[in-house]
Amino acid sequence: MNNYLNVNFSSIEFKNPVIAASGTFGIGYQQHFDLSKLGGICTKGLTLFPKSGNDGIRIWETASGLMNSIGLENIGIKNFINNELPILKKLGVRTIVNINGSTVDEYLECVSIINNEEIDIIELNISCPNVKEGGLLFGINAKTASQIVRKVRGITKLPLVIKLSPNAENIVRIAQCCEEEGADGLSLVNTFKAMSVDIYNRKPVFNNMYAGLSGPAIKPIALRMVHEVCQNVEIPVMGLGGITSGKDALEFIMAGATCIQVGTANFINPYSCLEIIKEIDTFMNKEGIKSLNEIRGII
Repeated sequence: MNNYLNVNFSSIEFKNPVIAASGTFGIGYQQHFDLSKLGGICTKGLTLFPKSGNDGIRIWETASGLMNSIGLENIGIKNFINNELPILKKLGVRTIVNINGSTVDEYLECVSIINNEEIDIIELNISCPNVKEGGLLFGINAKTASQIVRKVRGITKLPLVIKLSPNAENIVRIAQCCEEEGADGLSLVNTFKAMSVDIYNRKPVFNNMYAGLSGPAIKPIALRMVHEVCQNVEIPVMGLGGITSGKDALEFIMAGATCIQVGTANFINPYSCLEIIKEIDTFMNKEGIKSLNEIRGII
């Protein structure tokens, strides 16, 4: 691979723009290939305490996509620091830690715990339900998004990326609010709120009724949202949503994204990220492109 795949995201150098997305990739993938070849790895969403996740069906395939209702099952922030972070450090790959919470205090405590660790970026997932506000998502409107970003920004000097939900009232305005409150970057989009019905048992497939839709089915909408946000903020963006090929990744970069994240494709093919890196490299060679900056935001 050539060093012209290097990208700079808010002063952090990535060897290439391809990052494994949160909840879709783990250190176990090292049995398949050298993970240091990736631009970065975004951890499973971490909460203050371990969570067992949702009951019932958690994964459901749909046309050109995947629905999930995992319920943020994870080992908790402290267990991650003690057991998984040391392995990630040895792998020599950029580490992005995805943080979640059900209250503002939980977010703040998680960030406080991770603050002194050797990580590259905090990815703050504001698509979580705020239990003190009747389950409304933190990132659903500009006011609540601004509040959580302001408070987290106030307690950390680590690079802070905010992960945005496509279900927001106005994703462009929320992106602008995150920038105004000091975010170093954005990642979008998270999954779309969706539903599936078991017609034989006359009930929803998922115990929680609704689930998150990801995969190729959402790519055109995710791409549009990334383009809209990139047109209206100055901070860098990680684009995600249905990326399964180098062509998909290049579309997001041409729409303005600095980096891209690959999620659902990892379930289909554990080598997806590597193949996407190679496809981007091949395209650049054939087209005589010496830097991704030549094509970023060209649309």
